[in-house]
Amino acid sequence: MIPRKVPQRDLDSIFDQTAPMWEQLRGRRVFLTGGTGFLGCWLLESFLYANRAFSLGASVVVLTRSPERFREREPHLANDPAVQLLHGDVRSFTFPDGDLQFVIHAAADTSARAAEQPALLFESILDGSRRVLDLAAAHGTRRILFVSSGAVYGEQSPEITHIPETYLGGPDWLKPRAAYGEGKRAAESMTMLHARQSGIESTIARCFAFVGPHLPLDQHFAIGNFIRDALRGSPIRIHGDGTPMRSYLYASDLAAWLWTLLFTAPSGEAYNVGSDEAVSIAELARTVVEVLGVNSGIEVEQKAVPGAPVAQYVPSIAKAREQLGLRVHVSLRDAIRYTAEWHRGV
Repeated sequence: MIPRKVPQRDLDSIFDQTAPMWEQLRGRRVFLTGGTGFLGCWLLESFLYANRAFSLGASVVVLTRSPERFREREPHLANDPAVQLLHGDVRSFTFPDGDLQFVIHAAADTSARAAEQPALLFESILDGSRRVLDLAAAHGTRRILFVSSGAVYGEQSPEITHIPETYLGGPDWLKPRAAYGEGKRAAESMTMLHARQSGIESTIARCFAFVGPHLPLDQHFAIGNFIRDALRGSPIRIHGDGTPMRSYLYASDLAAWLWTLLFTAPSGEAYNVGSDEAVSIAELARTVVEVLGVNSGIEVEQKAVPGAPVAQYVPSIAKAREQLGLRVHVSLRDAIRYTAEWHRGV
């Protein structure tokens, strides 16, 4: 696999949205969990770009279970002198030396394999969060960004088209499939209780669905699977009936939003992170085919039941827009095109 950097266009977009904020990192250190996945790679790409552009002299400690694999996969990130790879599990890692003024806790296993062991998944989310909070208390941390999930809301009620942060529903905690969302809910509470006790400023990002370079095309992400099939010229297969509603935020906007939350969001607040441009899974498949200009057919495994409630997973982003001035800058069609170009090596 040939390592590929994200396009300069995307780094410039992040820079344009966040430029005045980076001075807070001058001479500082960031601690990042989940730094080797899709989201983490974008945070590292943008951090290193800003570090060079502003000569910040900042550094980042990245917790990873396999430094060697990350160096092989993303050498331009792993081998940068501003990056220190810390080998360990988020539940039990050894604390590094020195102060860590900013902490981003983004580690969580969202794979299908992890969902097969819900008790372990739930415990890992809580144990990992507890370990990161203990690190922050011991290392002079000023601000924490906890990367949570829209799964904390549970199933979105059909009458709510865009779910707000004020929604007080939640996962059905008696069902194994709720382990991820319920774990994130408990970790949010743990983070805020710790913040009140320690005085560390803490903000929560409730993340929804995303697309962009670094997104795996061979996992359980529908949009990634659709792009993969279209690039191969294979039929796009929809395993359900195609009616569920989703939305997708492009990765450069995601990175800009997360840095904005870390640097400027009020402590004690949670913000949805995602796009509010809703699209059905069937419409998403058609859009992928149209944007990429391929002849892939679309196969829908199940028939829609007339009058049945439509499953939705779409955030309201009014709070982020009104309080922090955040916007969706990249359309879904452009996001699909940019992601496909990256995977093609264009």
